[in-house]
Amino acid sequence: MTTYDLSPLYRTAIGFDRLADMLTSASRVDANGYPPYNVETRGEDEYRISMAVAGFSDEDLEIVTEQNTLTISGNKRDEESVEGKREFLYRGIATRSFERRFQLADHVRVENAKLENGLLHIDLKRELPEQMKPRRIEIGSARSTIESSQGRSTATENVKAA
Repeated sequence: MTTYDLSPLYRTAIGFDRLADMLTSASRVDANGYPPYNVETRGEDEYRISMAVAGFSDEDLEIVTEQNTLTISGNKRDEESVEGKREFLYRGIATRSFERRFQLADHVRVENAKLENGLLHIDLKRELPEQMKPRRIEIGSARSTIESSQGRSTATENVKAA
């Protein structure tokens, strides 16, 4: 595995430390790959994470967002204490505990989560604040700017006279 030295980035770029931390954490790959998941785009600003959680109920799963991090964890209750002693000849359905973390971009929020047919679906949406959305600026002529500034001074003089 290749490791990158990000110290030059810290010396020359101010305010990008979070980006460097994300690059560092992305280089640490989760080797076991459990549980498997998909990340799909459902539109320009909509996303969905689908995670295979066969054998888990909604009471066994927990979804938490904190500071642009989405954490999905599953903790299966002990089935032996619930259903009595069980003996498996072959156990291919994994029901071990897990925790998956996803870094969310700024202004991405979780809209909803649902569990259906052994898949946990988490819908995400990016909502940019109004001041960050592109806006069209009207270009005025120099004449209209002068007229509007003269109109303001006349209106101000009328208010003072009254």
